[in-house]
Amino acid sequence: MVTEKQVREELEGIMVPGVMRSLGGLNAIREIDIKKKKITIALATAAMSPIVQEWIKAKIIKTLGGLPGVGEIEVKYSEVVTGELSNVKNIIAIMSGKGGVGKSLVAGMMAVALRSKGYEVGILDADITGPSIPKMFGISEKPIGSSTGIMPVLSRTGIGVMSINLLLPQEDEAVIWRGPIIAKAITQFWEDVHWGNLDYLIIDLPPGTADVPLTVMQSFPISGVIIVFTPQDLTAMIVRKAVNMARKMGKKVLGVFENMSYLYIPELDKKIELFGKSRGKEMSEAAEAPLLGQLGVDPRLAALCDEGNIEQYDGEIIKSLGDSIPKIVTKEMKGKK
Repeated sequence: MVTEKQVREELEGIMVPGVMRSLGGLNAIREIDIKKKKITIALATAAMSPIVQEWIKAKIIKTLGGLPGVGEIEVKYSEVVTGELSNVKNIIAIMSGKGGVGKSLVAGMMAVALRSKGYEVGILDADITGPSIPKMFGISEKPIGSSTGIMPVLSRTGIGVMSINLLLPQEDEAVIWRGPIIAKAITQFWEDVHWGNLDYLIIDLPPGTADVPLTVMQSFPISGVIIVFTPQDLTAMIVRKAVNMARKMGKKVLGVFENMSYLYIPELDKKIELFGKSRGKEMSEAAEAPLLGQLGVDPRLAALCDEGNIEQYDGEIIKSLGDSIPKIVTKEMKGKK
């Protein structure tokens, strides 16, 4: 007799058209019932169109029909409460006290690093008035959706992305909204998006400590925050503001990351500190959190981001982040038990 495990393994190979994630990855499999030779599969519609639903149904019947001992196969669909399909294990908010420090770049690199290690990853671009994540990943497709919610758009390597820029008629159209409306939009990006099964959701926050960071820390079950800064005199005060906000909201600072630490001149084999001496150690001590990395000014990385090819970046920092982030998050989760 066929087992539920065998059925799930077969279903995992079925990719949903237009989304290119498996039924399991979308968390769309609600129930599998096996009685003698009959298998009943209950699926969530998960923003799938009627045509896609019929295609999935036919694909399931064909796939499972080849298993030994299987007779009748029934596929049933049902609507689900918005957000019910989102099963996110860890949410990491990337924040900075001021703009222009490369926060979105670091958020993108962290997503790439975690994905390179085989994790299921998503990015919520919460910088409503200055979204840059879609451009960085070369994404311009519109998300598909229905009355039950919308699907994030997948990057080339399978990172789910949701950003206001993916919903605008033109990517350069300005979003002229007041704070409360922006905060509501961010909440909807969490509640109304079918994120599916994710190991990590990276949230790229706008700079500062105003409406959006406050909304995220109050409304999202975040695992912790990572603070991005540059080695400038103004940095110390700004980083401490971000750290203090996280602490007041009861959120753990998982680490700090220094961007634009230096410019490497290969012809001279020398690093030039363009913005002053590194403050990595100082900021790590102020945040009482590890220094996750120090990234130099890298023209190749900048070019890849401009081209929408950040996922092609293979600098040493990618491996470092991919190794360190899961360890830090696991340690933090164990400490909460």
